[in-house]
Amino acid sequence: MIDLGYSLSRRFPDPPQTDYRTADAHALRHDLFCGDVYIADTETDRELSTAWGWVPVLDFAWALCDIVERLDTDSRGSRSARPIHAELDFTESTDRMLFERRFGWVDVAADWMPAEDAPLTFNHAALRREARDFLHDLVADLADMHEGLADNPTIWALQARFPRI
Repeated sequence: MIDLGYSLSRRFPDPPQTDYRTADAHALRHDLFCGDVYIADTETDRELSTAWGWVPVLDFAWALCDIVERLDTDSRGSRSARPIHAELDFTESTDRMLFERRFGWVDVAADWMPAEDAPLTFNHAALRREARDFLHDLVADLADMHEGLADNPTIWALQARFPRI
């Protein structure tokens, strides 16, 4: 089972003058909602997590949904033996999360993992469902904390692009 989560940083708060109702996509993805994220395999009790405090958590959720869709470009779907690769880079560092899909499975690794550690492996369909659920749950949490965010057209478009499955 997959567990995706986040925590917001107290060291990097959003600017107090932010109007969340009109914030553009760049601000939503890169300038607001900083913290840490994790992806865990609850069956093996292993996780990949950041501990930097500055990761834009909405951008992580958005990028993860994008990546899961990019990993599904082979018309043979889960029957495809050809590996498909994608990466999520963290803009303030050289660290990356690496994704590789083969057949119906996705291996998730990170630059900061010890070389001897095996990647986390998830079913692609389950990862797609969990990534979208995480995005919608995160947006709901953030909208509860930040007045006007639920009325932002960029947020509406994001949720429409990646509906819950």
